[in-house]
Amino acid sequence: MKLLKKILAVAAFVPAIAMASGATHPLDKAPDRSTDLAALQNGAKLFVNYCLNCHSAQAMRYNRLREIGLTEDQIKTNLLFTGEKVGDLMKNTMSAKDAKAWFGAVPPDLSVIARSKASDAGTGADWLYTYLRTYYKDDSRPTGWNNLVFPNVGMPHVLWELQGVREAKFKEVKDPHDTSKVLHQFDRFETVSPGKLNAEEYDKAVGDLVAYLQWMGEPAQNTRKRLGVVVLIFMAVLATLAWRLNASFWKEVK
Repeated sequence: MKLLKKILAVAAFVPAIAMASGATHPLDKAPDRSTDLAALQNGAKLFVNYCLNCHSAQAMRYNRLREIGLTEDQIKTNLLFTGEKVGDLMKNTMSAKDAKAWFGAVPPDLSVIARSKASDAGTGADWLYTYLRTYYKDDSRPTGWNNLVFPNVGMPHVLWELQGVREAKFKEVKDPHDTSKVLHQFDRFETVSPGKLNAEEYDKAVGDLVAYLQWMGEPAQNTRKRLGVVVLIFMAVLATLAWRLNASFWKEVK
């Protein structure tokens, strides 16, 4: 009976997890750059410069970046700034106590963030790609920022200097399910001040960053996919040979 109660409790909790990982704003399709080494390298640079100050990636070591084409010297020169070694884990220097005091909660580890955000609304890469492109200025929030995908998010817009500052404009529309109610619906963004990148360049940078986050969740994924194709081809050839051998054998018997 106790085991049954635990199973029912977990089953009740699963929908809540799915809702939390979903999105209230439609997700854009993230570009697939999983095999683009230049994009992955740029994504790694953006991750170290903009994400690793608060977040960590404790399932990843710097030396694994050699798998996306970086040399040990390039890693040391361009990605290690506070005395880390190439074989160290990707940790930040901010203590959990300080993080909770500044942000209200400890920023999550990003090792498998791209996999954890997958839902029926889209892949984890889609969620991250849309999330990082839908920040807007909101003076009512403690950080001064809000987000369409993650309303009232505690994380500030760390890429604002690249994207610039934008305000979100909303319009009121009638609820299609209840005409007596009015919905506050997103309409458009308006630029307050431009960033270092234009819209196309910013989308490309975010695509590179998301590609790296996706790769970091499973660095061996490209190898796994290649091996999978080889295995399927081998099985197809083997099945064809077995089929023809079987047909030849029974032909002689008959």
